[in-house]
Formats: sequence, C-alpha cells, structure tokens
Amino acid sequence: MKMATDGRDARWAEHRVERRRELVESTLRAIRKYGAGVGMDEIAAEATTSKTVLYRHFGDRAGVYVAVVEKVAENILASLDAASGWVDRGDLGELVREIADAYLGLVERDPEIYRFVMNRPMVDRPLSDDPVTGLTNHLGDQVAVVLQRHGYDADTAVTLGYGLVGFVRAAAAQWIGDPTRTRDEVVTDISAFFAAAFAARSLDA
Repeated sequence: MKMATDGRDARWAEHRVERRRELVESTLRAIRKYGAGVGMDEIAAEATTSKTVLYRHFGDRAGVYVAVVEKVAENILASLDAASGWVDRGDLGELVREIADAYLGLVERDPEIYRFVMNRPMVDRPLSDDPVTGLTNHLGDQVAVVLQRHGYDADTAVTLGYGLVGFVRAAAAQWIGDPTRTRDEVVTDISAFFAAAFAARSLDA
C-alpha cells in the first residue's frame, strides 16, 4: 500500500509540474496578446481556467511574475548555450557580441515580455530574491570565469563581468524604448566598445 501511495504522489507531483509549465506558457501568450500590463483575468482566460487555479499554482500575482522571469532567464541562457563555444571565445570582443546578441535577440522577439519582466507590473511587495537580479548575477559570474581564463584576477573579472552584463541590460532598455536602430547596429557598438577596452587593458599590462 505504501508503494502505491508513493506512486500516486509521484504522478501527482509530475502533474503539478507539467500544469505549472502549461500555465507559464499561457501567461507568456497572454502577455504577447495584451501587452506588458496584462491582468490576471486575461491570463486566466488565455489558460482557459480561473484565477483561483492560477493562485493555487503560483501563490499570488508576484508568484506568476517570478515564474515568467524564470522562464525568460531560461530562454536567455539557452540562447547563449546555442552560440557554439561562447564561453571558450579567444576573442573577448566576440564573447561580448555573443552575449549582447542573445540578450537583444530576446528583446527583439518578445518586446512585451521583456517590458513585463523589467517593469514588474504584478509585484506589489518586495521580493526576497529578485529573479531579474539573479539572472544578471548568473551571467556576470559566467563572464567573470571567462575573463579569468584571459588572465584577469578574480576580483577584476567579477567587476568587469557584472559591469558588462549591466551595460548590455541598460543598452537593451534604451533600445526597446526607442528601437530606431537595428539589433546588429546596437550589438556591433557594444562589442566594439568592450573590444577596445579589453585591447587597451592588454596593452597596459
């Protein structure tokens, strides 16, 4: 009997994980359809369910927001992983290009979702762990590791890694507000700026 109970518990846990994934996808569709200011009623309608069900899976509006940000972070990291060998780039300028292109690519494909993430429309209380900061930190840590391979000491690598990611994030925020230039133009400017900075530092070393 214990084994049967454990089996049912496992299947129920799997069902809840899958249902939560489906609700996140429905939320993303609702954001694309209604914009970054989407409401819970619109999300529930897109998911063909009720707000009660949403709250059951996410706890509250902030829980929905956190789940969306986690999915967006997953997509950004997947885009970087798809860039063959980005962490092993010998040319730091090309490394910056890969990061900037992946980040701005998400903005270009899903501008309303990016606005939703950055404007925190569903968060009416402080978050103990800000998922946007978590993504920035994760990328910053990864870049710092690469910079250490290029001879930067650990402290400098962290400073530059976090600074680079913050620079890309700020550039993306400006671009999404006034997208008069192409993505490639913005990416080229970012990579050229950092390539020159890295080259200058190498000459000084």
